[in-house]
Amino acid sequence: MFKGNIAPSTAQDSEYVRQQLVAYNATHVSEELRNRYEELNFNIKNEAGEIVAGVLSTLCWNWIELDILWVDSDQRHRGYGSQLLHEVERLAHEKSCDFVMLNTFSYQAPEFYKKHGYQLITTIENAPRGHHHYYFKKDLT
Repeated sequence: MFKGNIAPSTAQDSEYVRQQLVAYNATHVSEELRNRYEELNFNIKNEAGEIVAGVLSTLCWNWIELDILWVDSDQRHRGYGSQLLHEVERLAHEKSCDFVMLNTFSYQAPEFYKKHGYQLITTIENAPRGHHHYYFKKDLT
């Protein structure tokens, strides 16, 4: 039996693998949702034009996955995180999404997301060691 050679992927190899999975997934998703994929990234800048907070998220099929929400440590507790989160949710409603999902760590902001109506769906303990990794979801329908 032939065993393939494992080698590090180039950026082009990685994109090929990604596109193969996207094509496979498309055969299992309704036509209406098949091509719904869009990055939704935005930020907040201060008076000097420096980014003090930002969000990176992805609309995928019928939900938005919030990948990163960051606020500069000197700018926290000014409402920037809430402002960004509300914008993600506004876009999710505008684009007829059913829910928003995200993950965070115990040393980040699980209480912030709970305060905004996100429900804990699972916890992975000891990830990273000594901490917890939380997954949250907020239904919009």
